[in-house]
Amino acid sequence: MIFGIGTDIIEVKRVGRRLLEADGFKQATFGPREIAYCESQRHKAQNYAARFAAKEAFLKAAGVGLQGGLPFAQIEVVPDERGRPTLALSGAAQRFCVENAITRMHVSLTHIADLCNAVVVLEKDANGVRHG
Repeated sequence: MIFGIGTDIIEVKRVGRRLLEADGFKQATFGPREIAYCESQRHKAQNYAARFAAKEAFLKAAGVGLQGGLPFAQIEVVPDERGRPTLALSGAAQRFCVENAITRMHVSLTHIADLCNAVVVLEKDANGVRHG
């Protein structure tokens, strides 16, 4: 059963500016696997922006918003073995999913030169059973 759906769109240049201007923004916002992935890409700002949008989409799907106490760096977008983006959670973000019986997460990213969009769908166990 669907727990929540979230979407977000962001301008690449907005994230690119923050990466250049804000001390500690990258480390506070992105996990180590995301940083390694984005730094290996040709269009770094675009890849960071897509992941930023996915984090906001996750918070919307979770229904907690930016003030919900789930740090961005604990919501990582990492490629699976086929290169498909997946969500990897830790800390408070992972506890939130366990407490709310969220059993599956789906993420889709898309981008063009100036814009990135992400959609996140969170699924809950139909029986409402908590795992872990």
